[in-house]
Amino acid sequence: MTKRLLAACALACAATAPAAAAWEPTKPIEIVVPFGPGGASDQMARTLQGIIQKHSLSSQPVIVINKPAAAGGEAMMDIQKSARDPHKLLTTSSGIYMTPLSTKMPVNWRDFTPVAMLAQDEFLIWAKGDAPYKTLADLLAAAKTASPALKIGGAGSKREDDLITFALGAETGVKFAYIPYKSGGETSTQLAGGHIQASTGNPSEEIGSFKGGTAKPLCLLSEKRMRYTTKIASDIAWADVPTCGEQGVKFTYNMLRGIFMPGRVTPDQQAFYVDLFKKAVETPEWKDYLERSGLLPDFRDGKPFEEFLTADEAKHKDLMGKAGFLPAN
Repeated sequence: MTKRLLAACALACAATAPAAAAWEPTKPIEIVVPFGPGGASDQMARTLQGIIQKHSLSSQPVIVINKPAAAGGEAMMDIQKSARDPHKLLTTSSGIYMTPLSTKMPVNWRDFTPVAMLAQDEFLIWAKGDAPYKTLADLLAAAKTASPALKIGGAGSKREDDLITFALGAETGVKFAYIPYKSGGETSTQLAGGHIQASTGNPSEEIGSFKGGTAKPLCLLSEKRMRYTTKIASDIAWADVPTCGEQGVKFTYNMLRGIFMPGRVTPDQQAFYVDLFKKAVETPEWKDYLERSGLLPDFRDGKPFEEFLTADEAKHKDLMGKAGFLPAN
């Protein structure tokens, strides 16, 4: 057989040989949630679980596991210790920076494998439904003369709500009394009961109280209003809520909602989940979830996601330093 014939045969064999199969999970996929059941992170994980199952996006089932201890630190340490395990995922918020920064916990998002940011969570300033405040300016005016200090509640100490309260006070020169609770749900209950005068919750944390008239949004801590025009309560849609910037406050705050894998997984394993979540965010169920929860759609993977993480971590470290949330060296 001539060399030319051998080469032709080799090409023909290569053309007919089956392509190497891409990696797929071989056992159930665990989504580890660093907070308790019912919270915003848990809602996102269970929404994704349902979407993956309904649309058969994975041959393996998805299991949601809550590990809320140590302000999410337990979950992060679990993923850190699970290097090379492609069957574990971690849902994340800005706690992925804030918990290690405030506690000196020996873990960092760079120990993990970034998969994708799926959305950004909005934050609003809320008041009790029958409170006299109609705008943020009304709340600030009352806070300036309040004695004792006006109480703003939020989920946890040295976390997002606490940081927002600090930044709001620093910009406006108003001293608030921040009251930490165990969850956004507990904060909502305390606001409805009049035990605090305001809160800084996500839309998903207060939507029940908003619909029931026991809470009302004063302003949105984003650069732009939300896009959602479906009426929610009292003929008000999320799109009708003004930004805090429209009311003279420059500070803005959004929180990432994303997915990580353990470190030292293979590129094929990472690529499987990037593709899976790209498909998930295109489903009607995900889009309904975004609107229902008042989330800002923002899918990023690869370098854009890592650039976001680097910049967002630096922003949080700077704010936390100014707020006194960082431990002494």
